[in-house]
Amino acid sequence: MPDSPYFEVRGSDIQGKGGFATKKIRKGTRIIEYTGELVPEDEGDRRYDDSKQKRHHTFLFQICDGAVAIDAAVGGNDARFINHSCNPNCEAVEERGRIFIEAIRGIHVDEELTYNYGLTGDGEEHDDWREKYRCNCGEPNCSGNMLIKPKKLKKVKKKAKSEKKDKKGKAKKKKVKS
Repeated sequence: MPDSPYFEVRGSDIQGKGGFATKKIRKGTRIIEYTGELVPEDEGDRRYDDSKQKRHHTFLFQICDGAVAIDAAVGGNDARFINHSCNPNCEAVEERGRIFIEAIRGIHVDEELTYNYGLTGDGEEHDDWREKYRCNCGEPNCSGNMLIKPKKLKKVKKKAKSEKKDKKGKAKKKKVKS
């Protein structure tokens, strides 16, 4: 039985596996909760040491301002297969320490579900990061990289803060551990 009535997991041109809509999904639909083992930040760093990976790959999703992460590789569900895109059709929303994936526009049957991972680095350029964090979304506005630059991050945070005020009780997406 699938983890969500809205999508199934199958091969993706973006990255390995992806989530594809099995029915038309309306804007605002809560598609699935991102689940897994809750781990402290330092345990997440230990499990997924970027310096030991050729390509960044993790199922960690930071919550609670980065102090805790959800590791979907342990007890997670199909939400972990939703890929990154620079032109996403979903967003990740944090509510009371839980992450939900919601549609930000209408999604057609067989369309791949995506959200912007909002990955942030340490603000420094690293030689291997261009390849390690390469984006394969193929969108016309693709930045070629899943990392948000520090200047853009300030704009994103400012926009999210104003949207948060507009949507009382609904927290915005948190960054994913990079």
